[in-house]
Amino acid sequence: MPIKPELYAKIPASPPAITLMPHILIVKTSSLGDVVHNLPVLADIRAHWPQARFDWVVEEGFAEIPAMHPAVDRVIPVAMRRWRKAAFSGNTWRDIAACRAALKTTPYDLILDTQGLLKSALIARQAQGILHGQDRASAREPLAAAFYDIRHTVPRGQHAVVRNRQLAALALGYALPGTAPEYGLTPQPAATDPAMPKPYVIGLHATSRDSKLWPVEHWIALGQALHSEGRSLLLPWGNPAEQQRAERIAAAVTHARVLPRMGLSALAALMAGAEAAVGVDTGLAHLAAAVGIPVVAIYTDTDPQLTGVMAGRAVAINLGGIGRIPQPSSVLDALNSERTLTSPGTD
Repeated sequence: MPIKPELYAKIPASPPAITLMPHILIVKTSSLGDVVHNLPVLADIRAHWPQARFDWVVEEGFAEIPAMHPAVDRVIPVAMRRWRKAAFSGNTWRDIAACRAALKTTPYDLILDTQGLLKSALIARQAQGILHGQDRASAREPLAAAFYDIRHTVPRGQHAVVRNRQLAALALGYALPGTAPEYGLTPQPAATDPAMPKPYVIGLHATSRDSKLWPVEHWIALGQALHSEGRSLLLPWGNPAEQQRAERIAAAVTHARVLPRMGLSALAALMAGAEAAVGVDTGLAHLAAAVGIPVVAIYTDTDPQLTGVMAGRAVAINLGGIGRIPQPSSVLDALNSERTLTSPGTD
């Protein structure tokens, strides 16, 4: 709803005083990569308020991501994608009512919508507390800014991680950190599988758009090169088309393994035990960086300057770009570089 005129008198001109143990609601619903990109704001805030507590509103399919972070007390799932497909269903309206009730049970010291979309602003508006977001010039959907109590200018043309961290810094009144992002994920250790080949590299071959795929022949060449070095290629998948692609690659690569279908938490745990990950432009590549392993990310149809993998505890190297398809030899060189395995940073 629009802000009532009388509410303006209650909105401070500068960031409000924050209690020693603030309770903050984060609204970042999707997609997978966007949710991962938002994780560093938790560590940034806790650097100033170590006892800060967080609730997080997220699309149900990605709820496992904030649930893995030790600073998140409660995950509040929404199902906008599912609700749109069954807008007149009784179950949909019951789910929406339950979500609204969950958002209204807690008075928050601050609500932070880093999504910048109309849908996220409407969701955030259901909660109790002063709502911060981007101004019209900064938000992905300018109309979203009409629903925020306090609006902040976050220049475009920056990496998504930087924009999220900058918005949080402006909302809470501290300087934007110059440190590498701390994603803070703590996946549960994967169950020991005696048949699991080690050492292994995770091959994230699947993505949402065909134009972002890396050719199967390139995956096969990379897998064969890894095998010659004593490393195995593990291939996850999420739908039948991805499973078929994984099986084509594995059929041509000795000791490559097609993984069973698994959820995000189980895959994150498996990633944590990997030597590294190689992935196309997919949220799973960002997840690999967030669990702290080296990542070589392959771009063929998008610009990694704005949404490329950003390293946390381990290195991340982004290769390729729009119309530039990296060769297997380049990926292998990046994977084997001393920099990838030992030093933090991005390329």
